[in-house]
Amino acid sequence: MKTHNVRVHRSDENLAREDQLAWKIAEVASESIEATDAVADMVINRVIDNASVAVASLDRAPVTAARGQALDHPYEAGATVFGAAGGYSPEWAAWANGVAVRELDFHDTFLAAEYSHPGDNIPPILAVAQHAGRSGAELLRGIVTGYEIQIDLVRAISLHKHKIDHVAHLGPSAAAGIGTLLGLDTETIYQAIGQALHTTTATRQSRKGEISTWKAYAPAFAGKMAVEAVDRALRGQTSPTPIYEGEDGVIAWLLDGPDARYEVSLPEKGEARLAILDSYTKEHSAEYQAQAWIDLARKLHDRVDTAEVRSIVLHTSHHTHYVIGSGANDPQKYDPTASRETLDHSIPYIFAVALQDGAWHHERSYAPERAGRPDTVALWQKVTTAEDAEWTRRYHLPEPSFGGRVEITLTSGETIIDEIGVADAHPGGARPFARADYIRKFEALAESRIAPAEIQRFLELAQRLPELTPAELRGLTVAADHLPVSPKGLF
Repeated sequence: MKTHNVRVHRSDENLAREDQLAWKIAEVASESIEATDAVADMVINRVIDNASVAVASLDRAPVTAARGQALDHPYEAGATVFGAAGGYSPEWAAWANGVAVRELDFHDTFLAAEYSHPGDNIPPILAVAQHAGRSGAELLRGIVTGYEIQIDLVRAISLHKHKIDHVAHLGPSAAAGIGTLLGLDTETIYQAIGQALHTTTATRQSRKGEISTWKAYAPAFAGKMAVEAVDRALRGQTSPTPIYEGEDGVIAWLLDGPDARYEVSLPEKGEARLAILDSYTKEHSAEYQAQAWIDLARKLHDRVDTAEVRSIVLHTSHHTHYVIGSGANDPQKYDPTASRETLDHSIPYIFAVALQDGAWHHERSYAPERAGRPDTVALWQKVTTAEDAEWTRRYHLPEPSFGGRVEITLTSGETIIDEIGVADAHPGGARPFARADYIRKFEALAESRIAPAEIQRFLELAQRLPELTPAELRGLTVAADHLPVSPKGLF
């Protein structure tokens, strides 16, 4: 990896495009590098993972609405939409599939200076691959680039510190991935990256307080913008420059300001793109910081009589405390009538339910009747979080921890203490996810929604991804019957 020093430049400094971060990203994207066997296998895992969580969300209102918008934009040789037949305009297919993938907050994650779900790159890159008649091998290379660029940006540049939503790293990474897929030159990819970033720098209010259905749409919007940015760049249109380093650019006004300095490491020429191997998926449908806590709660289920609990304190990292814990100061995180989107960002709720049930389910654990159960509400109100300097330090290690230490005080005065570093499914956890786990996840989430023959057809096709012809790649979707219909909008 080569480290690039990135800072703000005055307009009269005339920063050459070859020295701009967007150009350096484009150089990585415009180089054709074959994936290693391990990387190719992980791409297949994540394609299966994305499909599993998309299928599980097909009947949900945000997904139904996004799909309805896409279905109003048919395109004879276009991209596919999960659950639907036919072809559709690629930017709208990316939109609908992106919402389906993100809706349950149940796919892969990478956390460092910033937060991310790098699997969000797959819907826009796949949509363009299908629309443009590309092969499975070309799609694989594009996905590898998308993961590489997003994870490299996430390692180096914090957005949340300035209340900018994490999808600001997704627009550039998806544009870069599409560029690799199509074999575009550095100049074209550079222009697309600039536009994709410029149009996707929104605030984090979508993940604060009463969280709305837009939470699932935000990454899909970034993917859609990436597709449109590539289209405009192919037509010769240019982007704001320098988009990162300009005196009125993203760093100067949205991030660390005019005196900012960042060090961004990107692959050297000819170097394998391995970043996807550092990401990790979810066993449970909840914000990633909750994964380890669910596993710990399941472990403690038989040891704790929740009716005898006086208080529960989760000692954890800065991020967990302030984003999904009581440190957020969001009363909605303790509200039994809160939305599902809010509850999956409430570790007090999640820990209480997992402790009572000894399990976690992507639908039953969020059901209104479950959230409103009196004994659950009583326990939930007794759960708080506290930032612990040691767990914050562990969070920032090269191999970070995402858990903490729980102290459960019973009415008898007895205290039960336990801790967990990473989720069981994490590569460093008790049961790291492998191909068989991804397949089981897909089968479990799809069995009530997709015909058994369709499940097997998709799994067989996905596992042959590097060999797929353009015609076969159009089958990398799932069909479903009796889908709900969206209310009519403008289209």
